[in-house]
Amino acid sequence: MKTVFHLVQADEQGRETTLTIANNLTEDDQADIEEIAVVAQADGAEPVTTGGTGSETVETLLSKGVSVKICSNTMDLKELEESDLVDGVETVSSGGAELTRLQADDYAYIRP
Repeated sequence: MKTVFHLVQADEQGRETTLTIANNLTEDDQADIEEIAVVAQADGAEPVTTGGTGSETVETLLSKGVSVKICSNTMDLKELEESDLVDGVETVSSGGAELTRLQADDYAYIRP
């Protein structure tokens, strides 16, 4: 199985919940998960920025092989540069398109 988490929440607790669930999934020995992705867009961008609230969890997820991506439209709106991102975060053309692509590739969609 494959899972994609949509990180879009404006509130810090909502973002933390999303990242915690993704991390818990990496540690669940009874789940047969092949791949996990997190797609950040809009207000969900905070944790994927260097020093942002939740960036430590993003670093942990990346170290566990989770793919973390950010919408380039969000980067433009928030005036973020590649250098502002946690090392290993990938930029995608649009969050919506990436979520659609992943779901077409049989990823289960989760938005806590």
